[in-house]
Amino acid sequence: MTKLACGIALAAVAASSCLAAETRFEISYPSSVQGGPITGRAFLMISRTNDREPRLQVSRTGVPFFGRDIEKLAPGQAAVIDASDLGTPVESLSEIPAGTYYVQAFINVYSEFRRSDGHVLWMHDDQWEGQRWNRSPGNLYSTPREVALDPSKGYRVPLVCDQVIPPVQVPPDTEWVKRFKIQSRILTKFWGRPIYLGATVLLPRDYATSTVSYPVLYEQGHFGLGAPLGFSTGQGQGQGRGGGRGGQELYAEWTKDNFPRMIVVTLQHPNPYFDDSYAVNSVNVGPFGDAIHQELIPEIEKRFRVIGQPWARLLSGGSTGGWEALALQVFYPDFYGGTWAYCPDSVDFSDVEGIDVYKDTNAFYKQIDWRREPTINSREINGQVRSTSEQRNHFELVNGTHGRSGEQLDIWSAVFGPIGKDGYFEPLFDKRTGVMNPAVGQYWKEHYDIRYHLEKNWFTLGPKLVDQVHVFVGDADNFFLNNGVHLLQDWMKATKDPHYEGYFVYGAMRGHCYSGPENSAGRLKEMAQHILSKMPAGTVAGWWKN
Repeated sequence: MTKLACGIALAAVAASSCLAAETRFEISYPSSVQGGPITGRAFLMISRTNDREPRLQVSRTGVPFFGRDIEKLAPGQAAVIDASDLGTPVESLSEIPAGTYYVQAFINVYSEFRRSDGHVLWMHDDQWEGQRWNRSPGNLYSTPREVALDPSKGYRVPLVCDQVIPPVQVPPDTEWVKRFKIQSRILTKFWGRPIYLGATVLLPRDYATSTVSYPVLYEQGHFGLGAPLGFSTGQGQGQGRGGGRGGQELYAEWTKDNFPRMIVVTLQHPNPYFDDSYAVNSVNVGPFGDAIHQELIPEIEKRFRVIGQPWARLLSGGSTGGWEALALQVFYPDFYGGTWAYCPDSVDFSDVEGIDVYKDTNAFYKQIDWRREPTINSREINGQVRSTSEQRNHFELVNGTHGRSGEQLDIWSAVFGPIGKDGYFEPLFDKRTGVMNPAVGQYWKEHYDIRYHLEKNWFTLGPKLVDQVHVFVGDADNFFLNNGVHLLQDWMKATKDPHYEGYFVYGAMRGHCYSGPENSAGRLKEMAQHILSKMPAGTVAGWWKN
């Protein structure tokens, strides 16, 4: 090609670039719904259907959506989302094929947190919905609108967020299920704004007419206001999410004369990063371990007839709750008397949903000799890829910058990692490129790697954990959580002084979240037998007349 031809070609490319059609959405809100100004994040959702509002179709495998941070946006002022903003699973508006779609705008409102460590952060203040921005009271959204989009021709679509999500309706108490919520003095001091803790309590048969005190099972897990263990009478008395046939089967056993009388409690501890704090102290999320054990559990033991002794306090939970159930037994071994941890989040950080925190140089790809292969984040039970690490992390990044996505990998970084210079957590890796920070990985290891913590402290911890640890996981766990469990079990098999191998159960070809062959009623009987075996001599078990 001649120099002249080359110059003409380059000019043509430049002209084409300059003439590229503009694709943009202009998102605003009226003063009638919010006086403003608003600092937060604006979203744009695009869906082929309107069976549910597009905002309710957002998920890891849901509809395309795009986000942009906003700062002091005044009523009537427009926040623009265009082709430069990252989206997921479609990365740019320019890649949305021509067609007719339903579109919806949304504004997630942030609040100012002046933390006691001197950092000032802007984050979403949970409204007792569990850090779900698309459902959080006080957030703004537009009415879904049908529009024709053609990136080749360009478009400019104004959307007005004139709707406000109403407050959460807490289910009423029943004879079986009670709820309460308290403001935490410890956490409020740390965050500089009111932070709340709560509990949902499932009571045994005859609780109201007896004087017996009962052992308690603390069931860990994501935020929810439903009855513990999905308990349901079948007459709307389960209250909240869960229940169904399994909950009714539990009710049938729960009310029998020969069933152990216990109290089951779920704890609510949402925070500015996530729907759950992981129940431990951390420099980013705050002293939730202290708040739960010094404020919330004492309040439970004050309000209800609970046997306030370690042998009568048990733990269980799945996934996030599985990690908590195991971690609390390990970090507070003198407070609890046994744990049943189901599909726990990574108990060894050499495999965190496919990422080896200690050896990988990039969270998105693994270098295998001459090849670079994508790191798989999640899979179907048959091994088919559900999403890669890069896809999963870009989904979180669209949900929120600075770890404000309300999603899983961000809360791990917030709980397990150090504070960054800006007051938000120091990332384990770059969310756009995947490049790892080994210094942060080392911090994770020294503070929250459960297997490593046991290894370092086995001389003092081991004697306290004998007969206390029960772990269940599917060998085809969708998030590869079985890998960390295998590593933990392999290490425990080699323990000495004392030698204790734990109790591990693997479900063949079972995914997330396998909890063993027993149903809830059978597991509670198993737990009751464990409590009986640990009761001090001479103790009368008035809570179980079998």
